Amino acid sequence: MMKWQNLTADETLKTLKSDADKGLSTEEANKRSIKYGKNELVEKKKAGPISLFLSQFKEILIIILIVAAIAAAYVGDTIDAVVILIVVVINAVVGFIQEYRAEKAMEKLKGLISSEAMVIRDGRDQKILASDLVPGDIVTIGEGDNIPADLRIIQSSNLNVDESALTGESVPVEKICDALEPGEESTCNAAFMETDVSTGRGKGVVIETGMNTAIGKIAEMIQEEEDETPLHQKIGRLGRNLGILAIGVCTLVFILEYLQGVPIVDTFLTAISLAVAAIPEGLPAILTLTLALGMQRMAKSNAIVRKLLAVETLGSCNVICTDKTGTLTKNKMTVRETHITAPERAFEISALCNNSSIYEGKTIGDPTDVAMLVFAEENGYSKIELEKRYPRLLEIPLDSVRKRMTTVNEIDGEKYVLVKGAPEIVLGKSTWIEKDERIQKLTKPDREAVLNDLRNMTGKALRVLALAYKKIPYEESKFDELDKDILEENLVFVGLVGMMDPPRKEAKEAVATCKKAGIKVVMITGDHKDTAAAIAREIGILTDGKVLTGSELDKLTDAEFERIVEDVQVYARVFPEQKVRIVEALKDKDNITAMTGDGVNDAPALKRAAIGVAMGTGTDVAKESSDMLLQDDNFATIVKAVKEGRTIFDNIRRFVRFQLSTNVGAILTITSSSIMGLPVPFNPIQVLWINIIMDGPPAQSLGVEPPEKNIMERAPIKEEIIPRKNLIKIIIAGVVMTVGTLALYYYELISGAGALKATSIAFTVFVMFQIFNVFNCKSEMNLRNISNKFLFIAISLSLLLQIAVIYTPFLQGIFETTALSLIDWIVIILVSCTIIISDWLAEKFIKY
Repeated sequence: MMKWQNLTADETLKTLKSDADKGLSTEEANKRSIKYGKNELVEKKKAGPISLFLSQFKEILIIILIVAAIAAAYVGDTIDAVVILIVVVINAVVGFIQEYRAEKAMEKLKGLISSEAMVIRDGRDQKILASDLVPGDIVTIGEGDNIPADLRIIQSSNLNVDESALTGESVPVEKICDALEPGEESTCNAAFMETDVSTGRGKGVVIETGMNTAIGKIAEMIQEEEDETPLHQKIGRLGRNLGILAIGVCTLVFILEYLQGVPIVDTFLTAISLAVAAIPEGLPAILTLTLALGMQRMAKSNAIVRKLLAVETLGSCNVICTDKTGTLTKNKMTVRETHITAPERAFEISALCNNSSIYEGKTIGDPTDVAMLVFAEENGYSKIELEKRYPRLLEIPLDSVRKRMTTVNEIDGEKYVLVKGAPEIVLGKSTWIEKDERIQKLTKPDREAVLNDLRNMTGKALRVLALAYKKIPYEESKFDELDKDILEENLVFVGLVGMMDPPRKEAKEAVATCKKAGIKVVMITGDHKDTAAAIAREIGILTDGKVLTGSELDKLTDAEFERIVEDVQVYARVFPEQKVRIVEALKDKDNITAMTGDGVNDAPALKRAAIGVAMGTGTDVAKESSDMLLQDDNFATIVKAVKEGRTIFDNIRRFVRFQLSTNVGAILTITSSSIMGLPVPFNPIQVLWINIIMDGPPAQSLGVEPPEKNIMERAPIKEEIIPRKNLIKIIIAGVVMTVGTLALYYYELISGAGALKATSIAFTVFVMFQIFNVFNCKSEMNLRNISNKFLFIAISLSLLLQIAVIYTPFLQGIFETTALSLIDWIVIILVSCTIIISDWLAEKFIKY
């Protein structure tokens, strides 16, 4: 794009072989249409819902269950086959719902594109479809028009373009037709597709269309495949490992039983039970519900999570790249420091030499004017009251050349000139100073004192205005006939007012929390380097790190940037397009990065970041490209979401540990019984009952455990879902379950109780092991302070369901169980509670 902006208007037209007055001929436009194609955004073809649903059956765990169901049907075990297939379908549906989210970012982009355009072709004005525009077309634009393609402005009359839909910046950009100097960073002579003309009129030549426009390149980037979230990767690895384990164990046991001469039907049933035992069928549903509940809690804190797995990714985040304006700051210019010699007069000037207003508690006008007005109002000087007493007679407006605003007001029957503006200019026009309640000659020491105050204020990145006035002498009383500059001579200086967009109070606290939590906060802003550094230093972001500007970033090679990226704490004067490079460099250093944004051109960076965070006040495209939406645009809300993400990851670890203890216990029990030459103690339906119904409610209760007290005082966790400590505890729990279950099972068999009674006791003691094991998996804090009421409801529900299976005749037929005596229950409870003792011993004596 920059090559067009460095060319003059005539050079641009010559390069594109076009004419500002005649435009292209229809014949030439048709030729270019064939060459360049339609001026449209092209959407890549995506997998439809049917393909997405069928892809759920490619998972190794699902395939194993399908094979188990086919094997069960083959040996005539229809009930088991049907139940297993129902579980398969439910899991596939859960996976499909998680993944199927209509990609609306492209739809939003397409919806923004103008449908018609006014062009000059064959020497006359014509209205054509915007999709028919080609490079070289001359487009006329006016107030309210949508820019239909990327244009190089060749004529401009007070032309201002609202680029907020593209950049997120709310202030319209003035457009000119002059060429830029080489190396100058600006888009002031270009207008971009999908932006809107706010004022004025102009003419531009089309330089890019369709997917080659700025917004087209964004469209291409947001359609790229997204990386898997850390949780998705961890769950995938866990699934593959469990699948390999299931295949290996099933094969081993099948061979063992076959060599022992066990009937083939029984061998198949054992293998089916093992396959079912090895797979945590309830895990996807519990994971989904836990994440969904986390989403609900986040929503109450103004963080709307749009993608389910992104909830946990926040917990793994170790870098947050955040905008400054409105996120770390209040997005409200505020007077923060003053050096005033005549307070009363300064407040009057602040209120009267001002075009902003306050209506029903809302401020209207330029942010700087608003800050000055609020400053006056807070000190008891109401603009409405002052204007009634001191009406305005004349205004000389602020512009980029004069750098000051002047009004003439009638005060107590006299005419006064009131001036506010750039300090150097106002001070240069002042010959007097009011201090100690009298007007004195402005001496050289006075000037030096004012300039010293000014240096100190600008050093703090304050935007400083000077205030001055004078009473119009009789010879100048006919001011409307005078040169306006004469009115602004011999002013009385009354002081300096410094303002800035102040940081949010909660932002400083949130940054401190991030540091404790091992999370690096990086500020990325389009603001000036000094302003960005001052705010970053005040909030606590900038300590001993680097401040890098967008132009400095462009001069670095990827290798050079990668070497310093983790040392940079502030990026200033950065274009949204550069955010993608920052995200990629951080990702290459194995960082899990959250990135904020609000404009259309932030969308690619939001897509590429591990967590894309859009502002609630941002564009629809940014929101659709994000993983999370901040309704209050507040940095502190991101930190709350990180805390929730960490809590969720901790809870996922807890219920995965709980569920895998069950799986390992079931595998060891079935395998050991086979090796010992005993009948398998569980049938496939009983294993499914244990994995889904018995484990479900307790596992879900672990998914809503409150956070640990030190959760935001530790570094982000990059370990697997099953760390070494949990793996050892899972194996120990599995062994204890196996020994306890087989001991009772074997005792019942040799005591002549019968296979049905022995199976019922083995089945029930295994279930009771799960109920007691829940307490091993709870958070350490909540073992001492029981606050999870859902846990007791879940345990009670599981116990009642197991009792129903044991004592209800209808369920006895399905699950192949029989009633147990009180003595049986006492023995079962005594044996199953040993799992708590074993976990305590492991915690005390085993070094992890």
